[in-house]
Order: sequence, then structure tokens, then C-alpha cells
Amino acid sequence: MQKTQHLFFIALLPPQEIQDYANQIKQYFADKYASRHAQKSPPHITLQPPFEWADENVPALEECLQEFASQHKAVAITLNGYAAFVPRVIYINVVRSPELLALQANLMAHLESKLGIFDKVSKTRPFAPHMTVAFKDLTKQNFKAAWPEFEKREFYFEFTANSLTLLFHDGKRWNIKSEFPFAQNEKAIAS
Repeated sequence: MQKTQHLFFIALLPPQEIQDYANQIKQYFADKYASRHAQKSPPHITLQPPFEWADENVPALEECLQEFASQHKAVAITLNGYAAFVPRVIYINVVRSPELLALQANLMAHLESKLGIFDKVSKTRPFAPHMTVAFKDLTKQNFKAAWPEFEKREFYFEFTANSLTLLFHDGKRWNIKSEFPFAQNEKAIAS
């Protein structure tokens, strides 16, 4: 009997007002630059890139994430302007704070040691936190047209990420599976 697997990833989701803003920007890219792929997930900051996981083992994954979140404090996030991975990705820039970098590194180490989940690419490339608004189906030509418009556009927002979010792919888009609140007490690790 074949095990059913889905793609999952782990992220920080911003407050609703930032999600609404980011979704408006994604819609703008869909309308003006024919780039719709970013609309297939809620606005987020990826901590653990997509990985395949057996449906029957989801409870173990959720337990692992609950354990991790309960040992870490909420993390302050600063969004500042736009940036790009040339020639196809435009995103809201997430400031690389020591707390955010530590949280991501700790999560990756926790998932690898407890469940054997790891991302080969992340092992060779430094963590670049970002909130994508256009990618994959943004053509190089449309990137060249869109980037000058967003390169100097101002955007600044601060929020506290109070939980980890597990997302799964249903074959068409990414959906929230579960959320894991960070610790509110002093015993937690200051990520």
C-alpha cells in the first residue's frame, strides 16, 4: 500500500493587515505583469522550504513543531522596502535580525535532528528572509519592467511573529494546516 505524501513548508505569517497589503501587490503583479504564481500561498516568510512528508506522520511533525515553538520566544520582524533575486523574483524585504536568523537556524537543526527533515539548498546558501510578491511566472522581460517601479518604492512595517505556521500543498495552492504559538514565558530561548 502506497503512503500518501504532501508537500509542506514552515513559515512565519504576518498580521492580517500586512497579508492584505501583500495580496494587493500580488494582485497588481497578476494584473499588470501576468505573474500569478505568488497568489498560490498566503504572504509568508519561509523558515523551512517545502519538503515531502507522509500524511500518516503529520501528527509527529506537528508535535515536533509544538515542542520547538514552546521553547522559543516570539520574534520581532521588520519589513523594509522591496528587493529582488534577479531575474525573476521581487519581494518585500525582511530585515535580517540576529533573532530571526537564530530562530530559522534553530528550527532547521531541530527538524533535522528530530525528524530527518533538511533542505540541501539551505545548507549551501545563507538564509535570506523575504516575502515574495512575484516569482516563477514573472518573465525576465516583465521583471525588467516591474523592478524599476518597485526598486525605490517605500514600505516599512514592524510586527511580532507570535507563532510558527505549517502549510501544506493541496495540489493547487498552499493552505494553512496548523499554527504553533511561541512561548510567552521567561524560560523560552531568546531566539
